[in-house]
Amino acid sequence: MSRLDSVIRRLSAQRDLLNQLAAEGLPEGPVLELGLGNGRTYHHLRERLPGRRIIAFDRALAAHASSIPPERDLVLGEIAETAQAFLGLGAALVHADIGTGYDDRDAVTLTWLPDLAAGVLAPGGIALSGLPLAHPALQPLPLPDSVPADRYFLYRRA
Repeated sequence: MSRLDSVIRRLSAQRDLLNQLAAEGLPEGPVLELGLGNGRTYHHLRERLPGRRIIAFDRALAAHASSIPPERDLVLGEIAETAQAFLGLGAALVHADIGTGYDDRDAVTLTWLPDLAAGVLAPGGIALSGLPLAHPALQPLPLPDSVPADRYFLYRRA
């Protein structure tokens, strides 16, 4: 598969899952966007979840001007470190699209990301990730037919 086809598949899966979650409804609580990047997903979340607090994390601000969160909802620095202050927050949704496609780098991310996701979510909250989140408190959920297996991962906090 070409890298272009791979990114289209990833973004389509992300959009389909976010749209499904927004349509089904989420528990109360804020949304955490781990990896603001250009801000496309943050922008989509704002449209699909109006009125919901969305806190975005990234190493540095690189988002399009239309997709920059308010200052109180933008956390800059190493996500593994800065997000620790949000443990116990009771988030409704954690979205993490921070995989690099390099197995060695992603392996490092997976040493902290599953614990972080489980730690910030409220019971019943949802974790949506481009990387698998193996954690005893995160129960895998079925994916819609439009999302290929192992392209995106969906979990509910026990």
